[in-house]
Amino acid sequence: MKNNQFAIRPTLFGDQITELKEIGFLDKDNSNENDPIKLWKSFLSKTFIEAKTSSNFEEKLHTYMATPDQNLSEYLDSSIKVSVQTFYNVALQLLKFNPDVDFSFKDPLKAMEKIQLPIADHQGNNFSPDELKSAWYWLLATHNKDGQTYIDSLAAKGYFTPFYGKVSKPMLFNGKTLPVFDPHKLIREVVYVESPQDSDHDGKRDLLKAEILRPYETENGLKVPVLYTASPYNQGTNDETGEKLTHNVNVPLKHKIPNDLNYEDIEYHESSDSLPLARNINGETKKAEETFSRESSYTLNDYFLARGFAVIYMAGIGTKDSDGLRTTGDPEETISTISIIKWLTGDLPAFTNRTDNIEIKAWWSNKKVAMTGRSYLGTLATAAATTGVKGLKTVISEAAISNWYDYYRDGGLVIAPGGFPGEDADVLAEETFSRRLQPGDFNEIKGKWNQKIEEIQKGEDRDTGDYNTFWDARNYHKNFKNITADVFMVHGLNDWNVKPRNVERLWNGIKHNGVTQKIILHQGQHIYINAFRSIDYSDIINLWLTHELLGIDNQAKEIIPDVIVQDNVEPETWTAHSDWANSDDKEIKYNLSSDKLTTDSVTSDSESFVDQLPETDFESYRDDNVTWEQDLIHGNDKLAHNQLTFKTAPLTKELLLDGKINVNLKVASSENLGMLSFQIIDYGKTKRFNVSPTLLAKNSLAGTYDWREDDLREFTLGKESSAKMITKGHINLQNRENNYKINELNPNIFYNINVELQPTFYKLQTGHQLGLIIYATDFGMTVRGNQNIKYTVQLDQSSLSVPLHED
Repeated sequence: MKNNQFAIRPTLFGDQITELKEIGFLDKDNSNENDPIKLWKSFLSKTFIEAKTSSNFEEKLHTYMATPDQNLSEYLDSSIKVSVQTFYNVALQLLKFNPDVDFSFKDPLKAMEKIQLPIADHQGNNFSPDELKSAWYWLLATHNKDGQTYIDSLAAKGYFTPFYGKVSKPMLFNGKTLPVFDPHKLIREVVYVESPQDSDHDGKRDLLKAEILRPYETENGLKVPVLYTASPYNQGTNDETGEKLTHNVNVPLKHKIPNDLNYEDIEYHESSDSLPLARNINGETKKAEETFSRESSYTLNDYFLARGFAVIYMAGIGTKDSDGLRTTGDPEETISTISIIKWLTGDLPAFTNRTDNIEIKAWWSNKKVAMTGRSYLGTLATAAATTGVKGLKTVISEAAISNWYDYYRDGGLVIAPGGFPGEDADVLAEETFSRRLQPGDFNEIKGKWNQKIEEIQKGEDRDTGDYNTFWDARNYHKNFKNITADVFMVHGLNDWNVKPRNVERLWNGIKHNGVTQKIILHQGQHIYINAFRSIDYSDIINLWLTHELLGIDNQAKEIIPDVIVQDNVEPETWTAHSDWANSDDKEIKYNLSSDKLTTDSVTSDSESFVDQLPETDFESYRDDNVTWEQDLIHGNDKLAHNQLTFKTAPLTKELLLDGKINVNLKVASSENLGMLSFQIIDYGKTKRFNVSPTLLAKNSLAGTYDWREDDLREFTLGKESSAKMITKGHINLQNRENNYKINELNPNIFYNINVELQPTFYKLQTGHQLGLIIYATDFGMTVRGNQNIKYTVQLDQSSLSVPLHED
């Protein structure tokens, strides 16, 4: 394996000693110890937590090898010095690395360097007492073979249980919080926040259920920060009724009536409807009336519950035990999302139940909030940030939508989120409308709900696929200027559900806001990465939140790179960069010639392809999108007349693609309608990452002692393949100017189009070929009408612009 730790904080020796004392590895009996053997033995005795007697401890020592010929017990009994080599022989075993597999007892430092584990400073072959203390400090901060710091692995064994109930504030090690709060004594309570909205139009402000988990120590006056996850799925989903709303995508593309719209014609303006009066408060209490047994949690939040953070989950409007209606990403959802933050900062009331109007305040909160979560959850975090709401210090937006049009549409076309053909805003609203799960409540609201679904269906406009007022209301880009919270983004470069454009627009859209922004780009699809072995994601977020929410000057903003990218060639390799998708990066312009991409000038030429397939092939691909994708990429004869493929010559040097690839075409359709799809391909035989991370060990990562666990995962190489899609894009040929302006498309007339593909960061190896495929129907994303349309491309007036990485 390769260890990539970006969150190790440089720490002066004096501070190392202080921290080792605070966590119990050094005390008054050994802090001035000058005998390195006794000192090391003291460290080890506190490490073998399971050993309760001296005999048990000696037995443990016998199970470790110190040198090729001596076990650890023998070495400690016979030596007066701790050699550097011996220390790291033992350290590697403590870190779960295997001799003869991961390292050799004859040269452990070679393995340390190969695995990328830190080696403490030392002057000679043996550690002095002070060097040994420092070496132990850095060992505690180092990741083991399971991708967990050694100190966290000790916590999972119970090292910090003696601290339970004895701490009055979070404890730190290497700039990060430690699990010194007992997660089994968490206080669980429910409150109902009064949001300043009436989304179900019943004449009363919406009450929204929030589930809170906070350390027991808050009862004794500790003020804690909050990790807040807004999850519309939290109170349950309606998968069956959502499935019934799923749209048929086996329909033809339609000709659209041209318009002459300007943005002002479709711009969304907030409603000026009057708001019902706030509820009269009938009293106040500090004690909640309702609890819960098990929340629908996120393991990253679980990790912080033992580290002095509170966690809150709220599903929002239109969900079980809350008021309102689901609206899929519009301002109503944003208002409901930030209502919990406003309660935490004292700007909105909450009640102990839905009827008595007894107010309960967040008296235990330090009024500093971070939002966490992936997909819809991260989307609402982004939406909340665009309000500039007080108290929101940072958002960790993972695989988050920044513009709902870019989720369900592309270039004037209805485009499905990867893997979900036929889903749309109405389907998602229905799936998350968990008020349906309580028949008594739903009976009172179903008429309004049916009306809301019809309103969403009309607004989403699947007939044209155009950008309109409905989508403008769900475009957070317009309010990027309001973001004052620091933003930590995480996104998969192969995420075809929430496509990379969503995070690139956010990344480049807030560069002048004066906030700190960080981004991690991984090779996965729509996934979490907090349980990956090769990157210290939980440590990174720990360092980040310790600074953001506890106000600790731990240099998090300086230590964590601005951009971290997972390599797509070398397993377990992550690299730091200064920027991503910078418009100033240099480009290579390729011309299209016959089946080639070339930087040479080309002569006048044109090539054509058709969209229609034989009915049997169409039905086969309709029912098996994966096979269609592979046949397209590999040039299967079935699709020979349905695509144009262009390739560079084999590369003589590696290329690092960075940002937005643009396709410029002069193209004609045989009909008065048409669409084009594009894929950029890496051609070349090599082993590539499997589509999904590999499960390395089930339930192997514990947040602390006897607490919730996560599965250890990592991307591994699969079988050799000859091609892989890098990125893609689409356009309706009637939306040549923009997504809301419809132009006429006259048959067999050539038009110039420019298509910006989804942004990427991709290493193209020497000997491989960069490819471009032009086709029409995308069986995984577009409508599928199997129409008899012929497309012709004027090659000498077409090109491909590819941005290259520059640091």
